[in-house]
Amino acid sequence: MVKWLGSYPDLVERYYAQGLYPYVSRFLRILFGWLPFSVGDLFYTVLAFALFRYVYLNFKSFRKQPKKILQHLGITLSLAYFIFHLFWGMNYYRVPIDEKFKIESTYSIDELEGFTQKLIDKTNDLQFQLTKDTISSVVMPDSRKEIFEGTIEAYKNLAQVYPEFSYQHQSLKKSLYSLPLTYMGYGGYLNPFTGEAQVNSLLPLIRFPTVSGHEVGHQIGYSSESATNFIGFLVTSKSESIYFKYAAYSHALAYCLSDLRRLNEERFTAVWNSLNIGVKKNYEEINMFWKQYQNVTEPVFKAVFNAFLKANSQAEGIESYNSVVGLLVNYDKRYGF
Repeated sequence: MVKWLGSYPDLVERYYAQGLYPYVSRFLRILFGWLPFSVGDLFYTVLAFALFRYVYLNFKSFRKQPKKILQHLGITLSLAYFIFHLFWGMNYYRVPIDEKFKIESTYSIDELEGFTQKLIDKTNDLQFQLTKDTISSVVMPDSRKEIFEGTIEAYKNLAQVYPEFSYQHQSLKKSLYSLPLTYMGYGGYLNPFTGEAQVNSLLPLIRFPTVSGHEVGHQIGYSSESATNFIGFLVTSKSESIYFKYAAYSHALAYCLSDLRRLNEERFTAVWNSLNIGVKKNYEEINMFWKQYQNVTEPVFKAVFNAFLKANSQAEGIESYNSVVGLLVNYDKRYGF
């Protein structure tokens, strides 16, 4: 039934994404958003203990009554699958964000190089305004709580231009599992069963605004990672805080630089040399953060998430994170930043 409905994105957009889902999402945010801790993380903890308890109590029955055990498993998974899609998962099948903005998703290397240089000029200018020189890295002065508050305000600013991005009843929280998330290589996640946007509290503060905007993007109904990366940039760049603007432009620039390097090393080197040393230091700080948590299990978790995305109509899988470049280039070409 899910796959059948998913083949009609206009229906999903009209009756679920803009129909049922906003009510479900608001209800969950009202229900859990006021609590200062992550209910979803606690839910997963209880679920894990319940699973271990079930296995322990029924270990001997696995051989004697395999049909009964498989029946229990099937019922549980079917219920979880239904709730997942009712509460959030049908957003995987809505109209893509590039169609809503009436922009293309493809671009030439010349367009990419020109846009990357534009981002470099903007990022350099913001870095200089904040540090008064070109060699000092930017230090985010806000606390994580203040960044959450700033993200909510930034969504209010964005909603004045695009009302569909209106965000009410905050449910944006630090994940209790921030350390495991870091080892898995993730900046955050949306809990589809409680509607809470979870952000990895260990992230460098310079990345915190865009990741917070990204996770709220999931919360308001966008499933595609490229779409929520794009929304994360849009909302953070609309903030009145110059630190937020720097976080937005430097993060978007990182995606464009990575893509340009993949396509043409010589062109990448040319634009990279025009980047302020202070911005490069911020990138190095972020790289060092992730390097200290690299481990043998990270590729496994990434492979699992890659398969999950592909199973939910995200053909590019985990590579869809980088597809934000096409959205950025073409949005700027049509509307300008």
